[in-house]
Amino acid sequence: MDLRAPLVWLIDEAAASPAPQSFLAELGSRLLADGLPLAGGALTLATPHPIIAYRTWLWRAETGAVIEALGFVGGPPNQAGREWLAELGPVREDRVPSESNGPVLGWAGARPFGPIEADRLRQAARFAAAPLAALAARGAMSALLEAYLGRRSAARVQAGELSRGTGETIRAALLYADLRDFTALSEATEPAAVIAALDAWFDRVTGAVHAFGGEVLKFIGDGVLAIFPVAGKPGEACDAALRAIAAARAGMAHLDAVRQTQGLPPLPFGVALHFGEILWGNVGAADRLDFTAIGPAVNLVSRLEGLCKPLGHNVLISGAVAVEATTGLVSLGRHRLRGIAHPCSVFTLPEN
Repeated sequence: MDLRAPLVWLIDEAAASPAPQSFLAELGSRLLADGLPLAGGALTLATPHPIIAYRTWLWRAETGAVIEALGFVGGPPNQAGREWLAELGPVREDRVPSESNGPVLGWAGARPFGPIEADRLRQAARFAAAPLAALAARGAMSALLEAYLGRRSAARVQAGELSRGTGETIRAALLYADLRDFTALSEATEPAAVIAALDAWFDRVTGAVHAFGGEVLKFIGDGVLAIFPVAGKPGEACDAALRAIAAARAGMAHLDAVRQTQGLPPLPFGVALHFGEILWGNVGAADRLDFTAIGPAVNLVSRLEGLCKPLGHNVLISGAVAVEATTGLVSLGRHRLRGIAHPCSVFTLPEN
């Protein structure tokens, strides 16, 4: 059977495309070179993610550029591809395959598509079903792994690093945050309200961490362990972590004000910040593994957070951070930490 060049590519090579955006750009370029009057293209894939329902990639034939639009859970039906294509010209869309939640492949014409051109686009959509299924499966796996493991761990799992005992050393500012008196709150509150309070707490802390370039490694009960890896100067990572703490405190202050109007108690918390090295490793039983952070720096930051209540401050910062950060800090002296051999110089924020 003599097939046109774009269809041969869809059969032989398209499934190996590194990402949906590269698939769309390559297919669009090949269809354009094969004589179809394309002004742009769009590809929409459903995404199994806590907040993102759809991802849409938009390709412009004139420049070859691809941009991305997101559709969120609970939002209106995703029409980003159709709306964007309609600005470029007459639109043709095909669901690949025809099931309601399958990928949607659409094209805008530089002029109206003739019957033969429309048939060629329909045929391309049929041949695209298999490679798009492979891309969608890879995307779904990536989204699920990132939601449950975090970006760094997900990437390692996808790369096949599954051997127990393997790990990487990360130099970073470490942030450990923990709710105060959460056990008492749990015993006096209905489980649904406890979960809602936990989710609200995690939203504020995690949102602040991500906003300033950090990554949450673990949720530990009502605690959060996050890192701000060193990419340039150590001080930049420390300053980013301090900005994240300020944002988290502002978010929690707003949350407590809302809870007060609802007759609910505030959610006191403590945050500690340290700078050092951790081993982010693959540990566990032979058939049940977990990525976890270990090392003296992890022990110190968790012990330092435990001093928040005795010292009467909800933010404590180690001397290792104070040496690197450009933010002015207030010294609280040297203190012994449980299980740590040497006393630690402790600081806090000026306004704390």
